[in-house]
Amino acid sequence: MSPLEVVERQVEAYNAQDLDAFCACFAEDCVIADLNGAVTQAGAASIRTRYAEMFKQYPQNRARIVNRIVVGDVVIDHEEVARTPGQGFEAAAIYTVKNGLIARVDFVK
Repeated sequence: MSPLEVVERQVEAYNAQDLDAFCACFAEDCVIADLNGAVTQAGAASIRTRYAEMFKQYPQNRARIVNRIVVGDVVIDHEEVARTPGQGFEAAAIYTVKNGLIARVDFVK
């Protein structure tokens, strides 16, 4: 699976709130960090816990891709995220894909 395909699959699963499909896009040792490199989640179990809670708290949570750039194994998404109608924010997600799975995500919010 190409980097673009795995990121697209992950966004589709996120929007469907399909936790299993969402988590299947990440490597076991995936790291999620902020722009400055501070790690917020490390490992598949931590990611599953975080997003299970998020999907439960925000069942209407959806991301819309405003713009996307693909450079080799890196996919950069400019996203508009709406947690509830009228409550949203913009973010950039920088995905690094290795061996068909997301190995790292750096978020700018």
